Amino acid sequence: MPRTRSIAWSELKLGVVAVVSLLLVTVLIVAIGGQGGFWWQRYPLKMQFTDAQGLKPGAVVRVSGKEVGTVTEVEFAGARIDVALELNKDVRQLVTTDSVGSIGSLSLLGESIIDIRAAPTGTPLRDWEYIRTEHVETMSDLTAKASQGLEQASQLFADLRAGRGTLGKLVTDEALYREMERFVASAGEVTRGLNRGKGTLGSLLQDPAAYNSMKASLDNLQTMTRRINEGQGALGRFLNDEAMSKSLGTTISNLDQTTGRLSKNDNTLGKLFTERELYDRLNSMSGRLDQVMGGLEEGRGTAGLLLRDRQLYENMNRAVTELRDLLADIRKDPRKFLRVSVSIF
Repeated sequence: MPRTRSIAWSELKLGVVAVVSLLLVTVLIVAIGGQGGFWWQRYPLKMQFTDAQGLKPGAVVRVSGKEVGTVTEVEFAGARIDVALELNKDVRQLVTTDSVGSIGSLSLLGESIIDIRAAPTGTPLRDWEYIRTEHVETMSDLTAKASQGLEQASQLFADLRAGRGTLGKLVTDEALYREMERFVASAGEVTRGLNRGKGTLGSLLQDPAAYNSMKASLDNLQTMTRRINEGQGALGRFLNDEAMSKSLGTTISNLDQTTGRLSKNDNTLGKLFTERELYDRLNSMSGRLDQVMGGLEEGRGTAGLLLRDRQLYENMNRAVTELRDLLADIRKDPRKFLRVSVSIF
């Protein structure tokens, strides 16, 4: 039989050194790779976005700014993007149903990463559950908004040059500019007049007597208002006296009842408002009265002649005078006018 060669100690020592070196390299790689830990120290979760924004497997995952895991997979799920990631189990109590994740950036122009907001108040997520997501404005969004703002500014300047709008007319319309200049000059003149004490407002600003008079008026108004609030005077009692308020309420109620009775057609005035026949009769009577008054003015009839005929008026006046004189004579000497003759047969 061939004799088996024994392993030399030098060879064994070389193998042990090689294995230990591999282990050290592995530990070093894990340490350099981040805070994710070994595979048995991590657990998987998922997120879903409408735009991956350049996110790649191996991207950093942060919870409240601390690196705790990595992205393992970025794949399509229909029109959306599914992102699988692994987190350190030490943060399981912080990544809950209330947590919200978004795609961020390591720097202004750096690679995309996952940012998760810690929420210890919720229920911890189980393996492969989805973290709620929100859209955060990215550099492309800011660039698009900046471009839109520049376009709007360019359009605004174009409108100004074309004289559109109030500001455009002010910039391009010479007549409007002159009117504005005259307005500013007039405002300056008014201000100078106020400073010199011209006019009512200028006197108020410059004359202490006018100021004191206005102050006294305001004091009187304040005193009057206080007296009204305290129930002094007729107006104060009207506003603050409960009895007067009840009396006013009773008056309004009676007026309402009266109006209701007028509407019910159970009295003369109500019938006048509601019955056409009574209205027609009154209207006819008014028409006849107008005719009589017209006849009197025109001198028709005895009353009309009495009003219009001067001779008839004087005759009646003379007859009345004579009758009055006759009655006076009778009172003075009744025997003169009373003669009694007695005949005996």
